[in-house]
Amino acid sequence: MKIRTITTGVTFKSPEDFDKIKPLAEFNRKAKTFFEENGYEVQTTRIATNPCQEYLQVATGAELPGLIRKVDETCRGLQVSFFNIGYAGTPEAIEILPEIIRNTSVISCSGKIGDLESGIDSENLRASAKAIKRISEGTQNGEGNFRFCAWCNCKPGIPFFPAAYHGGETSFSIGLECSDLAMRAFSGSKNLLEAEQNLRSHVETELRKVQDIAQEVSVEFNIRFRGIDASLAPSLDKDESLAFAYEKLGIGKFGQPGTLAISTLITGVLKSLSVKTCGYSGLMLPVCEDFGLAQRASERTFGLTDLLLYSAVCGCGLDVVPLPGDISVEKIEAILLDMAKLAITLDKPLSARLLPAPGKKAGEMTEFHSPYLVDCAIFDVT
Repeated sequence: MKIRTITTGVTFKSPEDFDKIKPLAEFNRKAKTFFEENGYEVQTTRIATNPCQEYLQVATGAELPGLIRKVDETCRGLQVSFFNIGYAGTPEAIEILPEIIRNTSVISCSGKIGDLESGIDSENLRASAKAIKRISEGTQNGEGNFRFCAWCNCKPGIPFFPAAYHGGETSFSIGLECSDLAMRAFSGSKNLLEAEQNLRSHVETELRKVQDIAQEVSVEFNIRFRGIDASLAPSLDKDESLAFAYEKLGIGKFGQPGTLAISTLITGVLKSLSVKTCGYSGLMLPVCEDFGLAQRASERTFGLTDLLLYSAVCGCGLDVVPLPGDISVEKIEAILLDMAKLAITLDKPLSARLLPAPGKKAGEMTEFHSPYLVDCAIFDVT
């Protein structure tokens, strides 16, 4: 198990607060060292802010990309892996995000398309669909959409990007890469009951260790510990693939009958842990971040509709899903609408990180250059 991210959240009131980035980066560095001294590999450190409109309202649309570009340069100089400016909550604000993504390398952001209290915001949904299309056309291989998502019903405190945003006092949270725990638990299980018991034991044991260290960090540096996102975030390593972990239980290939049942089992474990959790804390199925998921998707054992089905019982939504480059805004909008309806009907936090691949058609392979993504056959959305 690895620490995928130490994410520190902060509330800004104006661009003048960007001076806080340096001490936040220093805290992240010290926290990273603390975990490393206790035997953990820490892959990234990140900073997330409150919704960008709350502190960038003084900037005009023309000024904003340049202002955020300076933040991007500052973060790269301070070795901050990713910086999330929070979500945009109006069509006008969402419209600016593709330009920000195009001109930065570590900035992430999102569009809010609804919540339980207000329902679906159709204008924001449409604007987010347009943003996904524009980002795909304006960045190499469409990879800029790795740093943008549209979400519904997500709360502050998610450590995973790009849905992360902050609220309240400065705090930090932990996101894990721990699909290997599922592999270990399921490899030694004879049936689903035993698989559930083994997974619970493995996850509880490992997360308590992480929690103890995080609480020490909190006391040492006087920064609130918000919790651990217990999501089983997967690995690019095929030996730690979440999809292949499923298959240790004898269901056949991921996506075949039984997949939904195992997804429900995993989610049930993650939602009933005794440690302090935050964020999604559910099952993540990011297609292009898991070797096995990408391979099974390329074999067409599951598709977009299946992922929506699994989202009914798991945690994240539609994550790093490769789509045809010529997909229409209307089709993207329809995909987002399905996800948002599911999030509100079931009162779940769901997000969509969709990756239209310019010049590519359904069934063709992506050609990513990102170290965070594995290539996959593009989904058919007809």
